[in-house]
Amino acid sequence: MQERQQYGMKVTLRGSQPRIWRRFEVPADVTLHQLHRILQVVMGWTDSHLHQFRRGNSCYGQSDPEFGVRRINERKVRLQDVLLEPKDRMVYEYDFGDGWEHELVLEAITSTSGEGQAVRVHQGQGACPPEDVGGIWGYHEFLEALGNPKHPHHHDIADWWGGPFDSQAFDIDGMKSRPCEIPAKAARLARVCRRRRDFRQHRCEACAPLPQVLQYAGRA
Repeated sequence: MQERQQYGMKVTLRGSQPRIWRRFEVPADVTLHQLHRILQVVMGWTDSHLHQFRRGNSCYGQSDPEFGVRRINERKVRLQDVLLEPKDRMVYEYDFGDGWEHELVLEAITSTSGEGQAVRVHQGQGACPPEDVGGIWGYHEFLEALGNPKHPHHHDIADWWGGPFDSQAFDIDGMKSRPCEIPAKAARLARVCRRRRDFRQHRCEACAPLPQVLQYAGRA
């Protein structure tokens, strides 16, 4: 069986304190578009906003001619063509309004026979922030207000969120068995579901477990 390269990656949400990060493996030959899909699941986002990758002066994603934004087509660029050796890094930006920036670092390169699960999550820390919370500073304010009944915005935030929030929650075992936050049929389902505050417990026929994410990403 032909061997293929596997990349050991670490993704860290910039500005998070304590750090929110994940360590995972992914085939080196995935496209950046596939990597975007995988990162959405690994981090816990809902794929409800635009995104791009940045390395040096190069931007990868989808161009927007209407606004004069040019990006290299992420569907035609593979991860192994951007990150070549350990310690190489790039930025993954999600939601241009909230401005979530993730630092992606290539930590190790190994070879695999291609058998078994293509994407593996090994370690991590911290819960993914809520969508539309206002970026990293909005998230800090969200945590402060939600955790302090005397905070002037406590009731508004509690009503907006609709329940408790554990900022340290990260279930490494659950990631391998629970449905992913990326709909396997269409991105529009995420836009329908993202307002549900119980999104991470949401189940529907369009959701797929983590081992299927790479297969799904390849069909998109």
